[in-house]
Amino acid sequence: MPAPRRWDTPFWNRATETMARAELDRLHMARVQALLHHAWESSAFYRKKFEAAGVHPRDVRSLDDLKTKVPITDKSEFIGLQQERPPYGDTLALPMALISHHAETSGTTGVPLSIPYSMADTVRYGESWCYGFWGLGIRPSDTFYFAFGWGNFAGFWSAYWGARRLGCRVVSGGGLDTKGHVQAILRTKPTVLISTPTFALRIAAVAAEMGVDLSQSSVKFTYHAGEPGPTALPGMREQIERAWGARAGELLGIAEVDAMAPGCPNGDGVHMNEMNLHSWSMDPQTGREVGAGEIGENVVTGYANTAQPLINYRTHDLVRRVASCSCGRTWAKLDGAVLGRTDFMVTVRGTNVYQSAVENILAEVPGVSMHYELVLTRADDNDVMTIRFEPEPAIGADAAAVQRAAGEAQARIHQALHVRLECQPVPCNSLPRFELKTKRMIDQRPKEFRRALDR
Repeated sequence: MPAPRRWDTPFWNRATETMARAELDRLHMARVQALLHHAWESSAFYRKKFEAAGVHPRDVRSLDDLKTKVPITDKSEFIGLQQERPPYGDTLALPMALISHHAETSGTTGVPLSIPYSMADTVRYGESWCYGFWGLGIRPSDTFYFAFGWGNFAGFWSAYWGARRLGCRVVSGGGLDTKGHVQAILRTKPTVLISTPTFALRIAAVAAEMGVDLSQSSVKFTYHAGEPGPTALPGMREQIERAWGARAGELLGIAEVDAMAPGCPNGDGVHMNEMNLHSWSMDPQTGREVGAGEIGENVVTGYANTAQPLINYRTHDLVRRVASCSCGRTWAKLDGAVLGRTDFMVTVRGTNVYQSAVENILAEVPGVSMHYELVLTRADDNDVMTIRFEPEPAIGADAAAVQRAAGEAQARIHQALHVRLECQPVPCNSLPRFELKTKRMIDQRPKEFRRALDR
């Protein structure tokens, strides 16, 4: 029998999380070759795409061959085929009889992508969450509270599979309003909150209005996904941990790929789960690989979804990949998680401005809450970004203090990004609230200047 898992180790699976790079690459090559043959034999989409590129799975003999010979895929291709012949079109690579779960992407900016999973896929996907749960300190004796509605969105379904894989008790908050979540947390006494990071702050704010201090509740950990959170925005992590009196963690996932990158225990980025996918960084303009420490688009090949394989798949996430980390994991690290999006970058007065860069600064400005919008307009042949933010409730009635916060935000952005962005305060509780992905970017530019957003 295998030795029992040690509860005091920071690793869910020490052998795989600390595997030497050469051994990891050999494992990747074997899995990539198996996946390519599976796709060639079972997916009409991939057979046609590979033939058009003049490549056969046997031609891929190295990871460099994967990057240079195998064609890039994009979400729009899958959505197009699914719309032609729903629900999965030619993208399905397993018999329908083996599909045990249907999910979808959030579809917040367009048509949702349908995602089929086999039973094995759901188990493998759930396991991905366990690396981050365990690294944060969550153990099988903990109880999870899921603060969201149970629809078709794949992201938090997979978190549920992860909690079950870990062996924890699960409490569903589906269907409740925010006050109902507060009451359920007090009643059922969970130790782990699962939600988007902004909704965690919203629950805490509503609880305070009810006279409830959630920092004194049973919750010891909060864990987040769906939007930039604690590992990308240190200011947000501080706010969540202060409001809940708990340790905050995060996972970077893409619903159709995997819960692909658990937060680093150091709290300053995420690690790509190299048991479930291969990834590399690409210059989105040239298609060539960029080196360690350079910013490029994350391109992934996933092993977690055999029902609808994703090979050399564009994430449109801009990342800075580093080769080593003091936490002990050898898996590739994305410093600061996602730095921006290829389709969320605008040029303001000749300066490239990324959404996450602005968010990082706003999170550090006293008096500026986590409720804000980045509004894009067009003037004098230039993109213009205006920040509309709610002040912290403590200063909301003090007009002078609110203006000072706006001025401080503008000054910090100018100092860090070398561009002036107008910061406009709006009344407290006037911006929309979201349980799933918070929509930060409001694109009001003429249609010809917009890029289609993938998620």
